[in-house]
Amino acid sequence: MIKIVLQKFIANAGYCSRRKAEELIRLGRVKVNNKIAELGMKVSENDKVKIGDESIVLPKEKIYIILNKPIGVTCTNKKFKGEKNIFELLPDEFKNLHVVGRLDKNSRGLVLLTNDGDLTMRMTHPKFGHEKKYLIQLRIKPRFAEATRGKNEELHTSSEYRRIKEIVGGFLKGIDIGEGDGLVKAKKIRYLEKNRFEIVLTEGKKRQIRRMFKAIGLEVADLKRVAIGDVELGNLKEGLWKNLSSGEIKIY
Repeated sequence: MIKIVLQKFIANAGYCSRRKAEELIRLGRVKVNNKIAELGMKVSENDKVKIGDESIVLPKEKIYIILNKPIGVTCTNKKFKGEKNIFELLPDEFKNLHVVGRLDKNSRGLVLLTNDGDLTMRMTHPKFGHEKKYLIQLRIKPRFAEATRGKNEELHTSSEYRRIKEIVGGFLKGIDIGEGDGLVKAKKIRYLEKNRFEIVLTEGKKRQIRRMFKAIGLEVADLKRVAIGDVELGNLKEGLWKNLSSGEIKIY
């Protein structure tokens, strides 16, 4: 029987991410064969792994789901009074899946859920640099909005057009969003029209895009994620989900 590192076993079982599993082991909350586990120890399917009173068992098959998250829904499996979470939009058998790349409550679009711990680790760890694409609508003061209406050619002589160039340059060079997160960058940014941008990130600080715009005096009115790696939202309707096959997951 092949043995794997305990934190990977827990992640592969769909209980939590590998980093969260490491934290639980350090806190002494994981037991293997009725003994408190140690970080780095190896286990197999024959070992009895428990976190609290819950037995940790490897899934028989890997599951991949995409969901079009609506605004006002949280990316958690915890229940809070007056709030709806994404697992309420899914069948009960999916309640233990990982959320790969959370979206804040006021954002919408593509969320990937899986019980594949390796995929979760690769998609969430910055060193792998997986791309996430977003469409952004800004809430702009009337003068800026009026000047950015119409053909891009008409903007070249305007101060507002120069402002757009400054935004694009700043996002590529890096913007200090504070709160200990410091300088963050976009890998790509493209102005569309009518105060809309397409932005690609390879990192994911909490509310990063909103905080980047706020740092330069602008406010995001709408944020929609449309792709994670090669997985695209496509025409999936808001609030609905669909299964993906392992062959459709090309983000390893």
